[in-house]
Amino acid sequence: MSFDIRPRVAIFASGTGTNFDAIMNSDARKFDVVMLICDKPKAHVIGKAASFGTETVVLDPTTFPSKEAYEAEVLKKLKRANVQWIALAGYMRIVGDTLLEAYEGKIVNVHPSLLPSFPGKDAVGQAIDKGVKVSGVTIHYVDEGVDTGPIIEQEPVTVFPNDTAETLQKRIQQVEHVLYTKIINELTYFS
Repeated sequence: MSFDIRPRVAIFASGTGTNFDAIMNSDARKFDVVMLICDKPKAHVIGKAASFGTETVVLDPTTFPSKEAYEAEVLKKLKRANVQWIALAGYMRIVGDTLLEAYEGKIVNVHPSLLPSFPGKDAVGQAIDKGVKVSGVTIHYVDEGVDTGPIIEQEPVTVFPNDTAETLQKRIQQVEHVLYTKIINELTYFS
């Protein structure tokens, strides 16, 4: 008798949860999302997680005395759930040493640009403001910097002359929603 033991992944998100939703709805997903970690008590992603029956942990960092204390509490929740991988999906915090050490090489992020171009917040707006012809999606490992970890995969997205941040964001998200699940599958399968 053989058992198919699927990798256990926690998704960290702070906002609307479009990537969370796409991952959960993907027929290609070969891993279990066992937990959502959210740092914003009113984030829309919380409702999306509830609709899937996903365990949700909402921790407001401002209620902790330090970043280390916040991450120590997050780490307790992850360990209790036997989480093997962390996937950041619109998580608007810089991951600190507590989580980086505990999950070394096991934290990935999706970013809406072709890094190293346009790291940090509002990458799509930065691309529009610069007038680039190509932007895209980057999946990368997380390190102590802001979008500086080793790149795993990138996919370009054309920027059209009449694009706005909103229209480009929608096309970038379409790519993210497919590419991120594919890469998480590959990483967790071979770990």
